[in-house]
Amino acid sequence: MSMYLQVTFRFLLSSIVLAALMVSTALAADLTTVKVESGVVHGIAAADVISFKGIPYAAPPIGELRWRVPQPVRPWEGVREASKFGPACMQTDDLPKSEDCLTINVWRPTKDSREPYPVMVWIYGGALVRGNTALYPGDALAAQGLVVISMNYRLGRLGFFAHPALAEESPGEPIGNYGYMDQLAALKWVQRNIAAFGGDPNKLTIFGESAGGGSVMSHLVSPLSRGLFRAAILESPGIPTGRVESVPATPLAEAEATAVAYARYVGVNRDGAGALKALRALPAEMLVEGASGEVVLTSLGNGQRLVGLAGSIIDGKFLTDSPEAVFKAGGQAMVPMIIGANDRDLVIGEAVTKEDLFALFGDYAAEARAIYDSEGSETLEELKQQVLADRTLVEPSRNIANLAATGGQPTWHYRFSYVAEALRSNPKWKGAPHGMEIPYVFGIPAAIVRDKVTNADKEMAKLASAYWVAFAKTGDPNGESRPAWPRHNPSVDSIINFTNGGIVVGPDPLKARLDLWQKVFDANK
Repeated sequence: MSMYLQVTFRFLLSSIVLAALMVSTALAADLTTVKVESGVVHGIAAADVISFKGIPYAAPPIGELRWRVPQPVRPWEGVREASKFGPACMQTDDLPKSEDCLTINVWRPTKDSREPYPVMVWIYGGALVRGNTALYPGDALAAQGLVVISMNYRLGRLGFFAHPALAEESPGEPIGNYGYMDQLAALKWVQRNIAAFGGDPNKLTIFGESAGGGSVMSHLVSPLSRGLFRAAILESPGIPTGRVESVPATPLAEAEATAVAYARYVGVNRDGAGALKALRALPAEMLVEGASGEVVLTSLGNGQRLVGLAGSIIDGKFLTDSPEAVFKAGGQAMVPMIIGANDRDLVIGEAVTKEDLFALFGDYAAEARAIYDSEGSETLEELKQQVLADRTLVEPSRNIANLAATGGQPTWHYRFSYVAEALRSNPKWKGAPHGMEIPYVFGIPAAIVRDKVTNADKEMAKLASAYWVAFAKTGDPNGESRPAWPRHNPSVDSIINFTNGGIVVGPDPLKARLDLWQKVFDANK
């Protein structure tokens, strides 16, 4: 080869290498394109956040995989567009849904960081029968320097179903809690893949509300979830709650009997593999019939179970006992925890008269009248709101906070009482109902009142969101110029309250009511 050709060849070779390096560098700088274990996904950049939606984290749980623990995703070729939420899991709500629903969503800042971002994983509520990640955009949280995750998980009879034939088919596998196993699979997916999105798998906080908060509590006590997260936030945790007398997890034998009863109800009278074949042949639409959240909660409140609906199950593997029992024994994951409820939280139960209502207190009925209705002039509807919300979620949340703090677990307890300014003139809005804290925690107060959002609403969202974000970043909600939030001490009457007047740290305004419920619950042990 002549000198000229050699120089030309070297020049061309170096040009090719340089071009390849430039392409490689461009790809590396393009934070909207990410390679995960099953393929490449392409997200959407908007303002300060890049979102990736509808990424499969497990194989579709259809056909023979219905009522099986989540299986690995089949890899895909090329670049998968991740610009839209996947369908919700099957439920009665009228929205895009499918039995093929196990997808995960990721939001991250557009700015690259030398240090990996902390991660928050959201678990939605809905009585374990409904829920939709599209309702909870993570943009505002991610813009504060986090990677935010949400996932779909199986619901209702498709997610919590324990026919005895399932144990025969898959000996050794967890049975019944398929929705929880989906959540567990999503957490493991995050551990394996979050670094590709700029997240730190060692700084992962799980948080959820209602049945999502109950899910977080279940992961705290589950031996299968250990080591997957370093902190937890429980907002009005329910199904199960922090008291077995309120809304308990279902014993496996009862869940199996419930599943068999449902099979008989739909005409499946066989046992073993034949029963599973017939049940798996049923349309998913049939399996969600009669499983709306309202019907489920009313049924739970009356101490009944709808045919084929078990809720969370003490299966011996994912859940080995009730969360309350595990916390009492100090067997939970000892990670920093935020827990609380709203001042007018969820009501489960019914009462036709005041006598019916106060009969719930047993020997303490007279004391209950003196506390809740001292002049005898309160309406039955108002008393039901106060009494049943306290029993269902408010006191059980405080109970878990007390057990955790007594055991040495770093715990911060809250009450959320803030009402958007545009709603305060309505006499129905005497406080914050179930789920009202969510838009403020997510930093999107306009989600409630749209164009009527005020500066005060925005300021409350800024504060609430900042506490949650600081907790995810450091394991402590305090910092900057926010009012100090003291760690929970059961012997000190002090709580942080998100009120219409701002953040108030001091005596719990509901203490007398909750102390009474504590006596009632403890007397029934």
